[in-house]
Amino acid sequence: MPSAVDPSLNRRKLRLALKAARDKRGLTQREAAEQLEWSLSKLIRIEAGTVSLSVTDLRAMLGEYEVEDPIIVAELEEAARGSKGQSWWSEYNDVISQPFAQYLGYEAAANSIRGYHPSLIPGHLQTADYITAVFDASNPDSKNRLRIDLRMARQDRILQDDGPKVEMVLDESALRRQVGGPAVMRRQLAFLKSLLTDGRVSLQALPFTAGAHDSLDSSFFLLGFRDDDDVLYMEGIGGSLTNRDDTELVARYQECFEDLRNKALSESDTIELFDELIEQHHRS
Repeated sequence: MPSAVDPSLNRRKLRLALKAARDKRGLTQREAAEQLEWSLSKLIRIEAGTVSLSVTDLRAMLGEYEVEDPIIVAELEEAARGSKGQSWWSEYNDVISQPFAQYLGYEAAANSIRGYHPSLIPGHLQTADYITAVFDASNPDSKNRLRIDLRMARQDRILQDDGPKVEMVLDESALRRQVGGPAVMRRQLAFLKSLLTDGRVSLQALPFTAGAHDSLDSSFFLLGFRDDDDVLYMEGIGGSLTNRDDTELVARYQECFEDLRNKALSESDTIELFDELIEQHHRS
């Protein structure tokens, strides 16, 4: 029977196993594709984990890579059967771009999420009315309800008991910007405080006094995995980028996050700032 695991996780399991098997055989992607009599793009998509894989194609790859252990073969065949079908976000496809769908596949498998946004509360931690205010300001249309529901569904998955470890640096400009007005911000800040005090996430505020840093004009998120390298996701007006292969770029943002965390307030001082701002919004 097909696995009940989300198809994106099965595709990722296949990606890791098949790339490792190809590397063990000492084959490049092009050499493997030629021996399988496939196009190079087909093999690249399989190893990127962006497409499903038939059991027939899997068996061809395992034969070429000399993978014969019956237990491993059975596990991968089960993953191939489970790589088909709809991912949890399929009902939101009308508002999801292909790069973002790829990101969601990585996010679903991540063990940790680290990130920073220079001007907004990161989307993973936004309240519904804060999200509404953001979308109404930037893209007011009939699909905003679907976008809001998608973001809240992601949040539910991330903040569940067995979800990934979440570490965010929150810029002081984002904490002080009145998105939606004082009441919306009061509820948003109270939500952030509850997440931090309950130990569900790690949050540190980056004060204005921290000065210039390497991500002043762009947001970024690093997805961590137990069995794979970090994935970098960047977002901005010009579009989005999910990057796993540019190790120098990923390393730059790993260093950037550590720099931001070192410059940020402690968690206890961050809570004090939340309280100060919540009180200000009460008086507004």
